[in-house]
Amino acid sequence: MLNVALPKGRLGDQVFSMLERAGYGGAGPVKGSRRLVVEDKAAGVRYFLVKPSDVAIYVLHGAADVGVVGKDILLETTPDVYELLDLHIGTCRMAVAGLPNTSFSRQVLRVATKYPNIAKRYFDAQSREIELIALNGSIELAPLVGLSDVIVDIVETGSTLKANHLKVLEEMMPISARLIANIASYKFKAQAIQAMVDALAQEVNRRGEGIQ
Repeated sequence: MLNVALPKGRLGDQVFSMLERAGYGGAGPVKGSRRLVVEDKAAGVRYFLVKPSDVAIYVLHGAADVGVVGKDILLETTPDVYELLDLHIGTCRMAVAGLPNTSFSRQVLRVATKYPNIAKRYFDAQSREIELIALNGSIELAPLVGLSDVIVDIVETGSTLKANHLKVLEEMMPISARLIANIASYKFKAQAIQAMVDALAQEVNRRGEGIQ
């Protein structure tokens, strides 16, 4: 049985739709389900529905053989797992945002973010001195009340920034969902994992062809 950690919510629903089309959908209703474990015995897979930020932890410690997680989480936590496939869903971008008249000339730039490691690496690479302010939510509020000069966060449509009179000041990197694997599982369940990778890769290619 291949144990698969899926993120709860919209991204998990998208992933499961891909898995259904790839031949791994016989487990019954997963989308919108309150069940935390769903098995597809015919396909030989067992799904765990977990908080998105916890997927990599389940995979890292071997509770799940594979999982789907946002690239932002991989970059922030750098878990010792294999990154197997870009699923090209859950796409967004990591960006520096702030008020339109934000100046970067301050000696020490105050940066509010849920991603302190990503932010630090980004600004270190530019030799900018920063003061990191770690927040867990409502990041957009920080520059509005003077807590920070800028924020570092993921941006999908930009509508939340616009509603709060903020704008993207610098694009940092694209973000999307990735299929990851436990290192030991990749060795001992290589055939099953590779079969899933190949099936999902076909779905990614079909989706790309359909968008063009």
